[in-house]
Amino acid sequence: MTDRLVYWAYALGWGLLKHLPERVARGLFDRLADYAWRKRGKRVLQLEANLRRVRPGMDEAAVRELSRAGMRSYLRYWMESFRLPVWSRERVARDVQVEGFEHLRAPLEAGRGVLIALPHMGNWDLAGAWVAQQGYPFTTVAERLKPERLFDRFVAFREGLGMEVLALTGGSVNVIGTLARRLREGRLVCLVGDRDLSEAGIGVTFFGEGTRMPAGPAALCQRTGAALLPVTLWYDGPVLRARIHPEVPVPEEGDRKERTLAMTQAMAQVWERGIREHPQDWHMLQRFWLADLPVRETVKAASAERAEAAPELAAEASGS
Repeated sequence: MTDRLVYWAYALGWGLLKHLPERVARGLFDRLADYAWRKRGKRVLQLEANLRRVRPGMDEAAVRELSRAGMRSYLRYWMESFRLPVWSRERVARDVQVEGFEHLRAPLEAGRGVLIALPHMGNWDLAGAWVAQQGYPFTTVAERLKPERLFDRFVAFREGLGMEVLALTGGSVNVIGTLARRLREGRLVCLVGDRDLSEAGIGVTFFGEGTRMPAGPAALCQRTGAALLPVTLWYDGPVLRARIHPEVPVPEEGDRKERTLAMTQAMAQVWERGIREHPQDWHMLQRFWLADLPVRETVKAASAERAEAAPELAAEASGS
C-alpha cells in the first residue's frame, strides 16, 4: 500500500467506523481478522512462530487456533481504537477493570513519579483513557509513522484521551529529558516497552530465549527515583482487564548498567507470566527473538519493521 492509501484507510476507519452499530463493527473486524489469518501472510506466520515460544509443545492445530484468536484480538484493538473517541466516560469505566490500582495511586499521591511499562497486549489506548479518567493524565512516546498526516492523527487521537504524546524521532523536544522532568515532577509516564531489537536494546531472557528490550524504563526510574510498575492487559469477553503489578525495586548492588539489566529482566518475567496466561492478547506480529533476526539487524531495519506492521496487515486484509 502507498502512504496515501494507508492514510485514507485509517481516515476511513476513524470517520465511518465510529458510526456503525457495535455488533456490526465487531463482526466486520472479526471477518477481516479471519480473512488475514486464512491468507497466512508473513505477519500471521510470525505471530504463530512467536506463539510457539510462548506455548511450547502445542500441535499445529492448536497453534492455528491460537493465532486466529490472536488476530481477532489484534483487530479488536483497532476496532476499539477507531470507536474510542465516541465512547462515553461511563462506557470506559464499565469496560475496563483494573487490579492493583493502589500500586499506582499511592506513590502519585505521595508526590513521587510513576513509570508504567507494558507489553503490546490488549488495548493500551483504552487502558490509558481509563487511567486519565481517574484524574492521572500522563506522558507517553509514539513512534513516528508514515505518512506524516497519519502520525498527526494518532497524536491528536491520543491527546484527546488525555495523553501528552512525544514523538520518538524527528521532533524538537528532548524525549528522555522531558520524560525525566515529568517523573521528577511527580507525574505519570506510560511506555510500551517489550521490544527493542536495535543495538540500543538491553539483552534479556524471555521464555527461555534471548531478546532485547528498551533500557529506558529502568534507567529513567533510577535517574529520577520514580516507581517502575509493570502492567499486563487482556480481554475477558467484553471487558478489558489490566493488572498493575508491584513496583520493580532498584537493586542495592551493581553499577547502573547492572541495575538496569536486573530491573529490565525482572519486568520481563512479570510480562512473561501475563503473556503465558493470555497469549492470544499479545499482539506481537513482528520478529521478537534474536534467533529470528538476520545476522546484521540495524536500528533502521528494526524500526521500519515495527512501523510497517499495521499497514502491511491492512494490505493483506484488503487483498491488495
